Amino acid sequence: MSRSLGSLPPEPAAETVASRLGAVAQFLRRALPLCQAHTVEFYTRGLWEQLVALSPETVLEALSGAGGGSNNFAAPNSRRRIAVAAGENGGFSNVFCENSQKLVNVQFFALAAKHHSLPSLEVCTPLEQMLGALSGKQHERCEIKTDEFMNYKKSHEVQMMSELIDSIANFCGVKQVIDLGSGKGYLSSFLSMQYNLKVYGIDSSNTNTYGANERNRKLKKHWRAYQSRARANVRGQVLEEPKDRAVQDEMKCSANISEKLLSTKNSLLSQDQMASSDSVPLEITGALTDSAMLKTREQTETHLVAQTQSDGNKISENAFSLLNILPADAVEAVSSSKYNVELCEEEKEQRKMASIKAKANKSNDSNIYLPLTSYITAETELRDIITDLEDCIMVGLHTCGDLAPNTLRIFTAKPEIKAVCSVGCCYHLLTEEFENQKDCSPGLWGFPMCRYLKEEGWCCGRNARMSACLALERVAVSQVLPTESLFYRAVLQVIIEECYGVIKSDRHVGKIFSKSSSFVDYVRKSLKKLELDESKLPDSCIMDYYEKYKHRMIELEAFNMLKVVLAPCIEVLLLLDRLCYLKEKDNIAWSGLVKLFDPVKSPRCYAVVALKK
Repeated sequence: MSRSLGSLPPEPAAETVASRLGAVAQFLRRALPLCQAHTVEFYTRGLWEQLVALSPETVLEALSGAGGGSNNFAAPNSRRRIAVAAGENGGFSNVFCENSQKLVNVQFFALAAKHHSLPSLEVCTPLEQMLGALSGKQHERCEIKTDEFMNYKKSHEVQMMSELIDSIANFCGVKQVIDLGSGKGYLSSFLSMQYNLKVYGIDSSNTNTYGANERNRKLKKHWRAYQSRARANVRGQVLEEPKDRAVQDEMKCSANISEKLLSTKNSLLSQDQMASSDSVPLEITGALTDSAMLKTREQTETHLVAQTQSDGNKISENAFSLLNILPADAVEAVSSSKYNVELCEEEKEQRKMASIKAKANKSNDSNIYLPLTSYITAETELRDIITDLEDCIMVGLHTCGDLAPNTLRIFTAKPEIKAVCSVGCCYHLLTEEFENQKDCSPGLWGFPMCRYLKEEGWCCGRNARMSACLALERVAVSQVLPTESLFYRAVLQVIIEECYGVIKSDRHVGKIFSKSSSFVDYVRKSLKKLELDESKLPDSCIMDYYEKYKHRMIELEAFNMLKVVLAPCIEVLLLLDRLCYLKEKDNIAWSGLVKLFDPVKSPRCYAVVALKK
């Protein structure tokens, strides 16, 4: 049963979102050149001299907080200081030189970047507030340790996002979920198992779809291990009696069994004595007696096993049970032959019919996960992929490139889709309408989406979108950038251009740094991969280049720190563009941004959430 939209938390007004987007765009118009150049060209294009009018030591000192920059971001006068940074005309003339366009004040630059990040713009809805509004009350759910199925980062993402998705599904009164870009099916399978939702995971890769199916198969295969572990935990939590009591109970149970078996034996012996008057040889009589005792003992043990299982089920009923989490077909029926119980033909037929009926109803179960392979665009007709499409919600966890904006377009166009929850990533894979001026043909581009940025002809460029993927929070907790590997690649570019005359190449060096023992080794492996003759360069020549630029490594480090500080602002531009697009639609009842993940664990942590009227 869906609930009233009036119970949703306050959403940021369309005017507010547009105003924030305009402010971020204004700042990035001046700051974006820092991120539009690639660090590969750092030395060949002289990027430090071209873009920064400060020493690298000054930049690093200010960004580390020693110069009083980052430590004072939350000061009460920060808004006054940002006004000073923006200058009289709002062009950030106190941050960048009007003539040379170079960065001249790193403190004001860092302050402006923080001011134009999502936490400072006040357009996000807290996750706790969103969950409380959707559910109306807190629901306690049994949990499984997802790190048994996925790594720590993915486990964090799946648990946080699935809780929000389930709350949205309950709010909208739907049971069907479409997971676009489902990959290996981590989110899809968890939504199905944990929340009993009917999930269709769609991915463009056959390999991922196969992997998702295999993962589900292995999960079913190892079901008994999880079940045993869960029941052991339950017994440890529920049974609080002392160990000696348990031992006494076990001894008492064993004594009862012995008494019953002894009683049965005496009864059979009495019957044997009654039968001894017949002309049956003693050997045959003894054999029949042993056979009867064995059959009776088996029946008694079977009864006791069944009774024990019943007691165990009662214990699990009010506690944790993975059986309620896994898909309906995850557990294979225990074969009755295990206990050597002979079934009559009528019982066999009844069980056979029950099994057929269960399989027939399996397709109607809500907790189903079905991986599918299809390439999704904004024009994709979902009914061609999902024949039983019904009222549903559309989700995506770290959908790459254009799939994230296309998810929003499909959501607004299809009446069956009642809500959307999308976390994008891989911004460098987005298509941009105004990036290539020769190809500004009308169409559905990944960026921009909203009218304002389209009218402005806004373009970020691939290198800037790549910078948007940098993780400021990780760097802030001393998970520093790989400066040495970037330095190797930048010096290699100098060697390629000066020694081989190659400026552009279709080939990529790739991840050779981690496989190299030294700079010379790195250069030789890279030249081979680029299909350049590495024999023409002696080791001494390669080391000369290294020594020439070694003292300038600090420039590269400082430059990348500037890009890291600016990265959240570029991501804000992309996210607010998507939110503004939703605000422009008449059929949207609520839309906003929700911070789902810990940014240190998962840097792409913001979800675009929307519900229809």
